[in-house]
Amino acid sequence: MKKVSDNPKKEELAALVSAFCKEKLNDEYEQLCLKLIDHLEEEADSPFRRGNLNIWAAAVVYTIGQVNFLSDKSFEPYLPNSAINEYFGTKPGTVSAKANLIREMLDIDYHFDPEYSTAKMQEQNPFNKLVLVDGMLYPVEMLPEEYQEIVREARSQGRDVSFTTRK
Repeated sequence: MKKVSDNPKKEELAALVSAFCKEKLNDEYEQLCLKLIDHLEEEADSPFRRGNLNIWAAAVVYTIGQVNFLSDKSFEPYLPNSAINEYFGTKPGTVSAKANLIREMLDIDYHFDPEYSTAKMQEQNPFNKLVLVDGMLYPVEMLPEEYQEIVREARSQGRDVSFTTRK
Protein backbone atom coordinates (compact mmCIF):
# COMPACT_ATOMS: atom_id res chain seq x y z
CA MET A 1 0.00 0.00 0.00
CA LYS A 2 1.34 3.39 -1.00
CA LYS A 3 1.97 5.91 1.75
CA VAL A 4 -0.05 9.09 1.22
CA SER A 5 1.70 12.32 2.11
CA ASP A 6 0.08 15.47 3.39
CA ASN A 7 2.78 17.44 1.59
CA PRO A 8 1.49 18.58 -1.82
CA LYS A 9 5.00 19.57 -2.99
CA LYS A 10 6.25 16.07 -2.22
CA GLU A 11 3.33 14.54 -4.12
CA GLU A 12 3.98 16.79 -7.11
CA LEU A 13 7.70 15.95 -7.03
CA ALA A 14 6.90 12.23 -6.82
CA ALA A 15 4.52 12.53 -9.78
CA LEU A 16 7.17 14.28 -11.89
CA VAL A 17 9.79 11.65 -11.08
CA SER A 18 7.36 8.75 -11.60
CA ALA A 19 6.30 10.06 -15.01
CA PHE A 20 9.95 10.37 -16.05
CA CYS A 21 10.86 6.88 -14.84
CA LYS A 22 7.83 5.32 -16.52
CA GLU A 23 8.71 6.98 -19.82
CA LYS A 24 12.52 6.76 -19.80
CA LEU A 25 13.64 4.17 -17.25
CA ASN A 26 11.91 1.38 -15.32
CA ASP A 27 9.99 0.49 -12.17
CA GLU A 28 13.12 -0.19 -10.11
CA TYR A 29 14.49 3.30 -10.81
CA GLU A 30 11.08 4.76 -9.96
CA GLN A 31 11.00 2.96 -6.60
CA LEU A 32 14.55 4.07 -5.75
CA CYS A 33 13.73 7.68 -6.68
CA LEU A 34 10.55 7.62 -4.58
CA LYS A 35 12.50 6.17 -1.64
CA LEU A 36 14.98 9.03 -2.00
CA ILE A 37 12.12 11.56 -1.98
CA ASP A 38 10.69 9.93 1.18
CA HIS A 39 14.09 10.20 2.87
CA LEU A 40 14.43 13.84 1.81
CA GLU A 41 11.02 14.63 3.28
CA GLU A 42 12.19 13.21 6.63
CA GLU A 43 15.00 15.78 6.77
CA ALA A 44 14.33 18.75 9.07
CA ASP A 45 15.11 21.17 6.25
CA SER A 46 13.74 19.19 3.32
CA PRO A 47 15.09 20.98 0.24
CA PHE A 48 12.17 20.45 -2.13
CA ARG A 49 9.82 22.50 0.03
CA ARG A 50 11.16 25.53 -1.80
CA GLY A 51 12.38 26.08 -5.32
CA ASN A 52 11.56 24.73 -8.74
CA LEU A 53 10.25 21.16 -8.52
CA ASN A 54 11.50 20.33 -12.02
CA ILE A 55 15.03 21.02 -10.80
CA TRP A 56 14.51 18.81 -7.73
CA ALA A 57 12.96 16.05 -9.86
CA ALA A 58 15.94 16.13 -12.22
CA ALA A 59 18.32 16.12 -9.22
CA VAL A 60 16.59 13.09 -7.68
CA VAL A 61 16.86 11.11 -10.93
CA TYR A 62 20.44 12.36 -11.45
CA THR A 63 21.42 11.23 -7.92
CA ILE A 64 20.00 7.73 -8.36
CA GLY A 65 21.52 7.65 -11.84
CA GLN A 66 24.99 8.45 -10.49
CA VAL A 67 24.82 5.66 -7.94
CA ASN A 68 23.86 3.23 -10.71
CA PHE A 69 26.07 4.48 -13.59
CA LEU A 70 23.01 5.54 -15.62
CA SER A 71 25.05 7.78 -17.92
CA ASP A 72 27.61 5.04 -18.69
CA LYS A 73 26.86 3.36 -22.03
CA SER A 74 28.18 0.03 -20.77
CA PHE A 75 25.34 -0.23 -18.21
CA GLU A 76 21.64 -1.02 -18.65
CA PRO A 77 19.59 1.05 -18.57
CA TYR A 78 21.62 3.81 -20.16
CA LEU A 79 20.50 7.42 -20.31
CA PRO A 80 22.77 10.45 -20.78
CA ASN A 81 22.43 13.24 -18.22
CA SER A 82 21.43 15.55 -21.06
CA ALA A 83 18.22 13.52 -21.49
CA ILE A 84 17.29 14.21 -17.86
CA ASN A 85 17.89 17.94 -18.30
CA GLU A 86 16.05 18.03 -21.61
CA TYR A 87 13.00 16.26 -20.14
CA PHE A 88 12.75 18.53 -17.10
CA GLY A 89 13.92 21.72 -18.85
CA THR A 90 16.83 22.16 -16.45
CA LYS A 91 20.47 23.22 -16.65
CA PRO A 92 23.25 20.70 -15.97
CA GLY A 93 25.11 22.86 -13.43
CA THR A 94 21.99 23.54 -11.38
CA VAL A 95 20.95 19.89 -11.33
CA SER A 96 24.47 18.76 -10.44
CA ALA A 97 24.59 21.24 -7.53
CA LYS A 98 21.22 20.03 -6.19
CA ALA A 99 22.29 16.39 -6.59
CA ASN A 100 25.44 17.16 -4.57
CA LEU A 101 23.25 18.69 -1.86
CA ILE A 102 21.05 15.58 -1.82
CA ARG A 103 24.07 13.26 -1.56
CA GLU A 104 25.50 15.33 1.31
CA MET A 105 22.18 15.52 3.18
CA LEU A 106 21.55 11.78 2.96
CA ASP A 107 25.22 10.68 3.04
CA ILE A 108 24.93 8.85 -0.29
CA ASP A 109 28.04 7.31 -1.82
CA TYR A 110 28.66 8.21 -5.47
CA HIS A 111 28.63 4.59 -6.58
CA PHE A 112 27.58 1.30 -5.06
CA ASP A 113 25.51 2.85 -2.26
CA PRO A 114 23.50 -0.19 -1.11
CA GLU A 115 20.43 1.84 -0.14
CA TYR A 116 20.00 3.39 -3.59
CA SER A 117 21.52 0.76 -5.89
CA THR A 118 19.54 -1.39 -8.29
CA ALA A 119 19.57 -5.13 -7.63
CA LYS A 120 21.91 -5.62 -10.60
CA MET A 121 24.34 -2.99 -9.26
CA GLN A 122 24.31 -4.60 -5.84
CA GLU A 123 25.22 -7.94 -7.44
CA GLN A 124 28.05 -6.34 -9.42
CA ASN A 125 29.52 -4.42 -6.49
CA PRO A 126 33.15 -5.61 -6.23
CA PHE A 127 33.17 -4.83 -2.51
CA ASN A 128 30.56 -7.56 -1.92
CA LYS A 129 33.39 -10.07 -2.15
CA LEU A 130 35.54 -8.26 0.42
CA VAL A 131 35.38 -7.72 4.17
CA LEU A 132 37.46 -5.63 6.56
CA VAL A 133 39.57 -7.70 8.98
CA ASP A 134 41.89 -5.78 11.29
CA GLY A 135 41.64 -2.79 8.97
CA MET A 136 42.65 -4.77 5.87
CA LEU A 137 40.42 -5.94 3.02
CA TYR A 138 40.15 -9.72 2.65
CA PRO A 139 38.09 -11.88 0.28
CA VAL A 140 35.03 -13.12 2.16
CA GLU A 141 35.66 -16.65 0.86
CA MET A 142 38.96 -16.76 2.83
CA LEU A 143 37.08 -16.48 6.12
CA PRO A 144 35.88 -19.52 8.07
CA GLU A 145 32.34 -20.53 7.02
CA GLU A 146 30.70 -19.19 10.22
CA TYR A 147 32.20 -15.74 9.56
CA GLN A 148 31.12 -15.87 5.92
CA GLU A 149 27.58 -16.50 7.18
CA ILE A 150 27.81 -13.48 9.52
CA VAL A 151 28.83 -11.32 6.53
CA ARG A 152 25.99 -12.68 4.34
CA GLU A 153 23.41 -12.17 7.09
CA ALA A 154 24.53 -8.60 7.85
CA ARG A 155 24.57 -7.62 4.19
CA SER A 156 21.15 -9.16 3.55
CA GLN A 157 19.88 -6.72 6.19
CA GLY A 158 21.61 -3.78 4.51
CA ARG A 159 24.38 -3.62 7.09
CA ASP A 160 28.10 -4.19 6.78
CA VAL A 161 30.41 -5.91 9.18
CA SER A 162 34.12 -5.95 9.97
CA PHE A 163 36.21 -8.16 12.20
CA THR A 164 39.00 -7.54 14.69
CA THR A 165 41.26 -10.42 15.68
CA ARG A 166 43.72 -8.53 17.88
CA LYS A 167 43.15 -6.91 21.26
